[in-house]
Amino acid sequence: MMGSELLVKKLPNDIGGEAAGKIERIEHELLPWEKRCHALADVLDFHKIVNTEEKRRGVEALGSEMVGKLSYYERWIAAFANILFQKGILTPGELAVKMEEVEGRWLSSQQSAS
Repeated sequence: MMGSELLVKKLPNDIGGEAAGKIERIEHELLPWEKRCHALADVLDFHKIVNTEEKRRGVEALGSEMVGKLSYYERWIAAFANILFQKGILTPGELAVKMEEVEGRWLSSQQSAS
């Protein structure tokens, strides 16, 4: 298969048959933000805002380099943001403001804890 043909036929998640290291299967408790991300996926799907197929395509649209660098739930968050931007439900500016608010609350909680 030629290079350009491979790009068209092979999506970032399509890694079958490629050389890879051993898969480490480690059970671990999800971090709080990962649980919230999963809950967000359920809410978006329940309200018919972003369905499972859109999420999958959103992750694939990130490209193989980004998919390789992000964790499982980081991919979901990036895909959700892009989909919500495309649908006009959320703007990058609105997301930035909310992220600053959340960071401020977290910093405040860290200062009170110490």
